[in-house]
Amino acid sequence: MAVGAEGPLRLLLYPYLVVAFALMVTVLHHRALRRGRPELRAVLLYFLAFALLFLALPLLIVYLCAGDAAAFLRAAGLAPGRVGRGLALTAAALPFCLLAAFVGSRHPGMRAQYPLAKEACRVPAVFIVYEAAYLFLYYLPWEFLYRGLLFLALVPVLGLLPALALQTVVSTLHHAGHPDVEIWAAGGAGLVFGMVAWVTASFLYTAIIHAVAGIATDTLLCRRSRG
Repeated sequence: MAVGAEGPLRLLLYPYLVVAFALMVTVLHHRALRRGRPELRAVLLYFLAFALLFLALPLLIVYLCAGDAAAFLRAAGLAPGRVGRGLALTAAALPFCLLAAFVGSRHPGMRAQYPLAKEACRVPAVFIVYEAAYLFLYYLPWEFLYRGLLFLALVPVLGLLPALALQTVVSTLHHAGHPDVEIWAAGGAGLVFGMVAWVTASFLYTAIIHAVAGIATDTLLCRRSRG
């Protein structure tokens, strides 16, 4: 896809993402949604809003406005990409994900933060549904947004390093209010996940890696709280 070929799309898509980001960190943030709602319902509503604003509506904008929507989405990493590299890097990352989950589960700030809905720990079936929603309504849209739209899709326009820096800074800022250890980890993960997406030409592998780390952390924290 030629640089500038999707200029009109970008003029609509990226201002929209600024508005969506502002909504998600204010009135649609899970802390705001908890007011007057049960915790579990509020967090699931937060996941649903996240998927709507950062996955469904951007996809709709791309399909309505892009000259070649399929080409744009492939360039943004919505594709298997380099499968061999992707599977190898994912397999290599999994032990580190589990180690990070173990370390994180022992940190007081992480125990206070996660799971976002502590009610999910009470019943195993509810926990499974909650984590499935976490995967498909949160982690997948997150990687589509940060490693896809704010990184891979912008590399032809900004260059590799500026695009990598942009998505790392914004994704780290998205963790404002989280434990300090997670904010530092988010900065490092932004760089590493960005390069994994670049090497594999897909954000699907980083979605798996990210989700494994997060779901493993929730699992250990729930076991700890119940044990």
